Amino acid sequence: MSTLTLGNRSLAWGQRTYVMGILNVTPDSFSGDGLLPPPKLSMSTGNEAGAEQGVRVARRFLEAGADLLDVGGESTRPGSQPVTAAEEMDRVIPIIRAIAVEFPEALISIDTYKAAVAETALQAGARIVNDVWGLRADPDLAAVAARHRAVVILMHNRSNPATVEVRLRLGNAYLGAEYQDLLADVKRELMESVELARRAGIPDDHIILDPGIGFGKTVEQNLELIARLDEVRELGFPVLLGPSRKSFIGYTLDLPADQRLEGTAAAVAVGIARGADIVRVHDVQAMVRVAKMTDAIIRRK
Repeated sequence: MSTLTLGNRSLAWGQRTYVMGILNVTPDSFSGDGLLPPPKLSMSTGNEAGAEQGVRVARRFLEAGADLLDVGGESTRPGSQPVTAAEEMDRVIPIIRAIAVEFPEALISIDTYKAAVAETALQAGARIVNDVWGLRADPDLAAVAARHRAVVILMHNRSNPATVEVRLRLGNAYLGAEYQDLLADVKRELMESVELARRAGIPDDHIILDPGIGFGKTVEQNLELIARLDEVRELGFPVLLGPSRKSFIGYTLDLPADQRLEGTAAAVAVGIARGADIVRVHDVQAMVRVAKMTDAIIRRK
């Protein structure tokens, strides 16, 4: 598979696993790691306190070995409330801008499904658009990404906000959707998102696929997706896996979000063995070590 070059950085698919660190600029992250912005912010204020905190987290992640930084301003926690594009930009743009200035070589991803947010984030220094709805939620997003020559991460998602299971200790979870054939359906719908990208002018080498762990899947379906991730990889695109601290781990181990490090590590290691190219995680230092060890085992030359 080809090498992706973004500025002075290159990602050589298949040579090693890349680690994406999560920066949640939200008050309601399911994992409890949200970077809470001060109240009543606007873009005109510059969000200096939030930007400083974002830079501190980015520095910690980069020093721990993160290859990419994923900045998001709207929680995807089951049952969370959507935010406006303006509010989302208030949260993320000052942080993206500050990180881009402090770490000009950093590969920054904007976690959004809104074209307006992506447009401003790409202008501020992001180079990747991570869309949890695979270009299906906002018909203008693909064109924005194409115009900026951005990489897009296309996630499979059958979440239904009306079907959320609530467990006080373990957190909320989306109930599984109906699948005729889990892997066949996920692969087909991912390729439908790929076609949306292609029609907008996004080249194949700027497309990364994400099977959408935790989004419209049961615990068993999430486990099966990780175990059979190589079948998604066979579509011919790099694959991102995002199992970090998610409810399928909590339900399997009967543990809350702040006690899912080992479960995440197991999912990351198996995912890498099944072909994951990028792992998106909260616990960067630990998962960089897991990725390096797993690579040493499975990518022997």
